[in-house]
Amino acid sequence: MSAEALRAAVRDVIDFPKPGIVFKDITPILADGALFRESISLLCETAGGAKIDKVVGIDARGFIFAAAVADRLGAGFVPVRKKGKLPWKTHFTAYELEYGEAAVEMHQDAVKPGESILVVDDLLATGGTAAAALKLLAGLGANVLGVSVLIELEFLNGRSKLEPHPVRTIITY
Repeated sequence: MSAEALRAAVRDVIDFPKPGIVFKDITPILADGALFRESISLLCETAGGAKIDKVVGIDARGFIFAAAVADRLGAGFVPVRKKGKLPWKTHFTAYELEYGEAAVEMHQDAVKPGESILVVDDLLATGGTAAAALKLLAGLGANVLGVSVLIELEFLNGRSKLEPHPVRTIITY
């Protein structure tokens, strides 16, 4: 199995969540045990054997992949959630995304200064959400080793917002 098998399972949903958007639906990958296992294995490989203390997952589909990657790497899992969803003291930042505006937050004590972090999400589009997560992590003194995503929409050039952090992708469009 390979990234090509994963690509073949991704479903395009036209005009979702609004007209003009072609949504990349990863639920067929999640529904197939072998494909899901392969997606997690490939995302784990993006760590390059580095010691990871915490894997940060971005709300909401990123949680699915990041939690599984954290488990396989023997690391902790930290959620970056939509503003107002976390129960403890938080830091938040607002940002623009490909079809609107949003804000994300994380607990103030989720990451200790100097901890090695891998950020994992399902999809990189314009980079706004991942850039917001990186901003939150920088504020906590994290050592971000990279951003790993299952799918990257290269034509939107979202990785430019994540520099100087390395971005590793499994499937590109």
